[in-house]
Amino acid sequence: MSQENIQRIAEILEQAAETHHKVYAITEGAHEDWALWYAHWLVHLSHLPDVLGTTPLESDLVYYLVKLDKDYTEETPEKSWQHYYARHMLLYFAGKNEE
Repeated sequence: MSQENIQRIAEILEQAAETHHKVYAITEGAHEDWALWYAHWLVHLSHLPDVLGTTPLESDLVYYLVKLDKDYTEETPEKSWQHYYARHMLLYFAGKNEE
């Protein structure tokens, strides 16, 4: 697993977070269906598919983002959420690409 790809995905996630916060500025970034928004943005408006080497289904990405959010909250690792998500997304979606 490439540290460079983890960093690239983390940067894409940070860009998504900044954009989401701007779009939902009126609610200070609060948005109950955040995973739907992120999945659409990540699949259609970012370079995530290029870095992953596959284009995830939005529904699969929604599921996985929600799972990662729960896992990250439960584990409370020292690394940023972006790097935590990036590492796990790369493992999950790259593995699906090899099936």
